[in-house]
Amino acid sequence: VRCPPSLHIASGAWAPLLAGADLLVLCTPMVALRAWLQQLAGSPVPVAWLCKGFEAQQGAGGPGLLAHEVCAQAAPGLVAGALSGPSFALEVARGQPTALVAASAHAPLRELLVQAFHSPQLRVYANDDLVGVEVGGAVKNVLAIATGLCDGLQLGLNARAALITRGLAEMTRLGLALGARTDTFMGLSGLGDLVVPATGD
Repeated sequence: VRCPPSLHIASGAWAPLLAGADLLVLCTPMVALRAWLQQLAGSPVPVAWLCKGFEAQQGAGGPGLLAHEVCAQAAPGLVAGALSGPSFALEVARGQPTALVAASAHAPLRELLVQAFHSPQLRVYANDDLVGVEVGGAVKNVLAIATGLCDGLQLGLNARAALITRGLAEMTRLGLALGARTDTFMGLSGLGDLVVPATGD
């Protein structure tokens, strides 16, 4: 179900939409995730989100939250996770080879996402490090902007390589501080998620 960020579905209206569903995929921007998860609180249908980033601060001085933290507040107990990784949507739509990560603390949801999306063109790998996958998907945006500035200033490929490499190290340190595993950042949702926007035109 593709969920427009401004659409509001009245309380209780989800039941007929989800009847018989095995999986719900939320394709919202990060800013809309909380509202949609609140409406899904208590749903027996597992949920995966595609958004990447940190939620804006809720109140003065509070940190921005990753999607799984938003879910813990908005819909505690919901079986949920993320489908993430290096994937320009246009290339996926064209059927060009792409690899993604199905991340969740719930093994059945990871397996369900692999079964639902894995194909000859789209490889989906399961990972239980949801924190690491979400940090990789969020921080790569900052580093992509920085590499764009590097290119715009014509600082050269050496500078771009240094920025990507040091950026990956910082991404990893942040992830570890938030509870992620180091090996996640050497995979699709660390290095992989960073390479696509930081090297593409």
